[in-house]
Amino acid sequence: MFDPSILLVASVAFLLAGAIKGAVGMGLPTAAIAGMTLVLDPRVAIAIILFPMLVLNAWQWIGAGDLLRSARQYAPFSLVLFTCVTLTAFFAKDVKDQYLMLILGGVIILFVVVSWSGKLPSLPSKHDLTAQVVFGLFSGVIGGMTSAWAAPLGMYLNMSNAAKDEFVRASGFMIVVGSLPLCLSYVKLGFLSGPLALTSLIMIIPAMIGFGLGAMIRRRLSQQIFRNVVLIVFLLLALNLIRRAICSF
Repeated sequence: MFDPSILLVASVAFLLAGAIKGAVGMGLPTAAIAGMTLVLDPRVAIAIILFPMLVLNAWQWIGAGDLLRSARQYAPFSLVLFTCVTLTAFFAKDVKDQYLMLILGGVIILFVVVSWSGKLPSLPSKHDLTAQVVFGLFSGVIGGMTSAWAAPLGMYLNMSNAAKDEFVRASGFMIVVGSLPLCLSYVKLGFLSGPLALTSLIMIIPAMIGFGLGAMIRRRLSQQIFRNVVLIVFLLLALNLIRRAICSF
């Protein structure tokens, strides 16, 4: 049986998260998880995000075209990411909710700081392999625990001076690579089964609707103003997560 309150909260969160991704181009997991954890346990929120995250980013990657280019160019990053997500997801099953809320809050704050920091230092091409391994490791550990890996992934692509289309293609591809083992791990661990799995599948619909609305917002409003409002909301939600974690000790 579905819990109507979970469906309602998740639907609103995904509608808004999809709109943010459509308007800003990133932040679906961060926004959805931040919204859902206002009333849901962190592990439930992470489980619900998995199928929408996989589908929307696969759509983003496929829609960008030249599919094999990303697989070739970011093979080291993808291999490290896949391995670390798989290992970390199984380790994370023993992490208490208080610590998970602290980690989520910290990751969201990192996402806000990176997004507000503007242009990051350029990465010399001779160090690209090392950077792919380091950022792939960072993304895999954070993603395996929280599914919110936009900050380290965005940092790497920004420092690599990825063009707009390449940023969209690469981020879609690498999030798909990370989402697959995370989904499988959560299914195997029993965190994503029965009504919760079906809820995650249903949430693809409001996420897609929100994505379309976000694209309309992007065309009509100042993207910079919208982005700043979103980041302020993210920061407040992250601080609330940290407050809840501290109060529960």
